[in-house]
Amino acid sequence: MENNRNFYITIVLSVLILGLWQYFYVLPRSEQQREAARIEEQRAAEQKKAAEANPGGTPAPAAPGAIPNAPGGVVTAASREQALAATARVKIDTPSLSGSINLTGARLDDLKLKHYTETVDKDSPEISLLNPSALSNGYFAEIGYSAANVDQTGTVPGADTIWTATGNPTLTPATPVTLTYVNDKGLTFERTFSVDNDYLFTVSDTVKNSGAASVSLYNYGRVTRFDKPAVASTYVLHEGLIGFTGTEGLQEHKYAAIEKDRQIRPGKSTDGWLGITDKYWAVTLVPTEKQPFQPNYSYFEFPSGPHAHSYQADFLSDAITVAPGQSTTIESEIFAGAKEVGKINAYAEDRHIKRFDLLIDWGWFHFITKPMFWLIDTLYKFFGNFGLAILATTVVVKGLFFPLANKSYSSMANMKKVQPKMLEIREKYADDKMKQQQAMMELYKTEKINPLAGCWPVALQIPVFFSLYKVLYITIEMRHAPFFGWIQDLAAPDPTSVFNLFGLLPFAPPAFLPHMGAWAVVMGITMFLQMRMNPTPPDPTQAQIFTWMPVIFTFMMGSFPAGLVIYWAWNNTLSILQQGVIMKRQGAKIELWDNLTALFRKKPSPAE
Repeated sequence: MENNRNFYITIVLSVLILGLWQYFYVLPRSEQQREAARIEEQRAAEQKKAAEANPGGTPAPAAPGAIPNAPGGVVTAASREQALAATARVKIDTPSLSGSINLTGARLDDLKLKHYTETVDKDSPEISLLNPSALSNGYFAEIGYSAANVDQTGTVPGADTIWTATGNPTLTPATPVTLTYVNDKGLTFERTFSVDNDYLFTVSDTVKNSGAASVSLYNYGRVTRFDKPAVASTYVLHEGLIGFTGTEGLQEHKYAAIEKDRQIRPGKSTDGWLGITDKYWAVTLVPTEKQPFQPNYSYFEFPSGPHAHSYQADFLSDAITVAPGQSTTIESEIFAGAKEVGKINAYAEDRHIKRFDLLIDWGWFHFITKPMFWLIDTLYKFFGNFGLAILATTVVVKGLFFPLANKSYSSMANMKKVQPKMLEIREKYADDKMKQQQAMMELYKTEKINPLAGCWPVALQIPVFFSLYKVLYITIEMRHAPFFGWIQDLAAPDPTSVFNLFGLLPFAPPAFLPHMGAWAVVMGITMFLQMRMNPTPPDPTQAQIFTWMPVIFTFMMGSFPAGLVIYWAWNNTLSILQQGVIMKRQGAKIELWDNLTALFRKKPSPAE
């Protein structure tokens, strides 16, 4: 009875620990948490003054505030097409992007990613990264100016400025586009947009002063969005406002955190970048290095209008003075696209964007995660399939840790040789646990056995497991990457289910059932066989844990990315082969067949 009680307690604790880990590091936040955040937002909105929601109209120059209504008098739009048709635009067409520049505000608010679709279906639409502000999911990047003395400078380009494009231009990597705005005080703003083959825009502004007096301008840039990602982020990944500026370095502010803090103003900087990042996509600004700038991260609420709130990362430069008859040029960059590792690293190195590689959240264990991705990506270029690359990576990692694993398995084989002596000690000191432990330790010392050696093969898998999970979860290269058969996305769970016999039965399993696909079953079988390579523990509680642990892990791994489950199954298979070869070499008996047949052997009835 005592053993059974201990067994059930152990099982419950194991499931609890694994469940908590999955909840905090794998699964998105629950809907209850979302609702609590909404309630908190509403409560804060009642307490916040309307003046705080609209910083426009303040006489002193400040970081640009959020705009409650769409520019050009458009308040709402029924569709994306209507919103795009409401303003004049310049078309964007590159190998990676399609969309347009809104001539009202000269902002990027229409951008689609040609190489990425929403799902793996053939007819799935392309990812819409940026959207006009007239929509509920408005998301845009904007470069503009503010002035301390409007009477002196005149109206400077901002969110509502109507820019002029000559002819009917299209922005391509080979054809930059120039826009012009002339105000009533003799200031001419000439903006040139250029773009590379991937995701980097260069915005070059030339300001000419034809007036009689010097003018002072403040260059600003902002990335603004009105919604959050449809699926809440997990704790293993940062989504929200991000930047790397000044002495503070990396700044990461999740949506929930900025909703609480409202505004965060790091120290001034002369280099760096800032913006908004999602799991796979990002929009960031790289301010000019000619002028110091003030970075800013904000959350705004609007008491009226089509949008309830907005999230914004922006910067405001120090004053830029333009003397009469003179001109000055301010150049900024905008990254808007997929967080592809190779391209992000290239921008960091070639464009000298300080620590731009941190746009990808490699985590605290980046020193393991980055090499893991490099190895998988290198093998992918050889095999042409990320699934095969993961299998090959497992072989490479096994080879690197072979000496330590070999020593561990050899020690385990030696322990099997002294199993009769261990049983003899347990029987001899059955009523004296202290003497039993002392005798066991003396036996280990005499036979030169490490009783913890069997833990090393499993312990070595833990950092590899976490780094591989991180790579599968955060890198866009793994998104929609197929394997073979039914696995069309290694970064998503196995789509099959054991509860409808993997699709043989014509119904979808109810949502309340745990997700467990075919590869999770394969993983569970390999884990079961690996554990059966060792003798069954003499302690009944340990023996039951020994039996049920593969079942528990099979259910827990069902919701993990398919690539991770495939890795675990393949790693178990290699471990079985490796352990079998070492045990045979050491002359130790392989218990696999005996343990399997014992499961089906009829147990003798207890004597009456």
